[in-house]
Amino acid sequence: MIARRVVVTGRVQGVGFRYAAMEAAEVAGVRGWVRNRRDGSVEALFSGAANDVAEMLRRCGEGPRAARVSSVEVLEEGGDAPAGFELRPTA
Repeated sequence: MIARRVVVTGRVQGVGFRYAAMEAAEVAGVRGWVRNRRDGSVEALFSGAANDVAEMLRRCGEGPRAARVSSVEVLEEGGDAPAGFELRPTA
């Protein structure tokens, strides 16, 4: 089990990015959370099997159809993940 926190920049708010991440995480069995940030980016924490987390990181680089991802910053430290996957308030 690993945990990675990511910050995704570009056109990632208002395009369903958080909901797409939540749906993909639930299908993959990945725990964690996703939220918008006031600076226009999206931040997420993914925790699970290494290959499942790697798939989530790949998906963040694509985003949903209307998104235009400029960068995905992967932070090695993870953090504590909730029991499932949740949408969190804007930070």
